[in-house]
Amino acid sequence: MIELYYWPTPNGHKITMFLEEAGLDYNIHPVDISAGDQFKPEFLAFSPNNRMPAIIDTRPADGGEPITVFESGAILQYLAEKTGKFLPADVRGRKTVMEWLFWQMGGLGPMAGQNHHFGIYAPEKLPYAIDRYVRETNRLYGVLNRRLEGRTYIAGDEYTIADMASYPWIVPWKQQQQNLDDFPNLRQWFDRVRARPATIRAYEKGAPWTNRPAVTEEGKKILFGQTASSASAGGKTA
Repeated sequence: MIELYYWPTPNGHKITMFLEEAGLDYNIHPVDISAGDQFKPEFLAFSPNNRMPAIIDTRPADGGEPITVFESGAILQYLAEKTGKFLPADVRGRKTVMEWLFWQMGGLGPMAGQNHHFGIYAPEKLPYAIDRYVRETNRLYGVLNRRLEGRTYIAGDEYTIADMASYPWIVPWKQQQQNLDDFPNLRQWFDRVRARPATIRAYEKGAPWTNRPAVTEEGKKILFGQTASSASAGGKTA
């Protein structure tokens, strides 16, 4: 059984996508990040960066004590290795998947995240910051579009954790001020992943928490006003 600590963000969706594809039993524990749930001591005990998603595997492969994993990329790798699914066993195939997993973790996710922040949440609209991250998001879309030329999925013919990592960050393409029709290979891949039954189920799992009221000003302080001292004080800001 996998205990999933989750909120319906791109990083949260990655994990439900895997769990639905693999058919693993799991329970969802919602972590309302705008309410400060990520600072609760019981959550910080196994997610020290006060970020979701995180998991507890109550039945690890070695038969020992439960294993906790934080960071969405690490969770995807852990689950792939646990199940033997969506990560090639051969050294070259595995290398390729891990390259693109790290590409998403180090590039697409952070840059699209800053795009969202300055374009949607920032109290002051800074044209330079907005333009900077819209352009970088566009560049990364181009990288993925070129990669997908002549390929069904990011690593080749097989669906892998590289696809699960990247797809949720393309879903809000309109908010990122992008046009998928400018990237035909990316568009075909996006539609292909979106149509997978497990993807549909994964997003349905997040539905109870998706249509929530807009983030309040207090929620923004919790989300975006963190420092070392505020995080250790349970997310409270001045």
